Amino acid sequence: MKLFKIPLNAGALSKRHGLEKGPDKIAETLKDFHLSETGMLPLFDMIDIRIDNSNLEEAHNTIQNEIQRELEKNYYIGLLGGDHSLTYPAFKAFAKQNPGAGIIIFDAHPDVQEYHKPPTHEDYLRVLIEEKIVDKSNVILVGIRNMSKEEKKFIDENKIKVYSMRETSFESLIEVADSVMSVARLWPKAYISIDIDALDPAFAPGTGYQEPGGLTTRELIYFIHRLKMLRNIGMFDVVEVNPEKDVNEMTSKLAAKIIVELS
Repeated sequence: MKLFKIPLNAGALSKRHGLEKGPDKIAETLKDFHLSETGMLPLFDMIDIRIDNSNLEEAHNTIQNEIQRELEKNYYIGLLGGDHSLTYPAFKAFAKQNPGAGIIIFDAHPDVQEYHKPPTHEDYLRVLIEEKIVDKSNVILVGIRNMSKEEKKFIDENKIKVYSMRETSFESLIEVADSVMSVARLWPKAYISIDIDALDPAFAPGTGYQEPGGLTTRELIYFIHRLKMLRNIGMFDVVEVNPEKDVNEMTSKLAAKIIVELS
């Protein structure tokens, strides 16, 4: 599979410092893993995307163009971020190649704040929806546990499918996974985006927004193993890992583990 390192931090606003180091650190820890838990040997063709973090719009254009070229070759692609705004150009490229594609997002926040131009890590999903790059009915959010009044209003008005941490913990994890898959299997292609803050900070402290009450490592891996059973997963990203905020490389190692299981 093709694995892109994208050291983007320009879309992270006040939380940007250190995110640019995430891709290299995750790639370094990938060397510690061998077979996945399902017995597969992950083989990666690592590609660096050079971007200008002083110009977010230009960085997004570069990301979209680089990914578009590889998608045309029908590769399975993974992205190492970097801040979550990279999902905006990445999914644009993915949707262009796969009309009608949907996106499953694991995140503590819905990222549908007021529209910025270019999109940041706080509003990239809102922009994807408002620009009709993704149909709002083809969006699934998992792990949400902190949102603003404006974000809740947007989600309610647009009937976005949200599986909050409250629902995930009080209902069966299996039932939530079943529900997600029952929707996603109908899409022509699916994109998975994993913000590392979807996990509880006890497992992933190395990120800008540490939100208590998140998924455990094993719960997320369960979701990944279930989603890998779908035949329409075409691309994924793992974002918001900040090595400067990490403890004993826990978060970088966890991100690498996620990538191995998604490969």
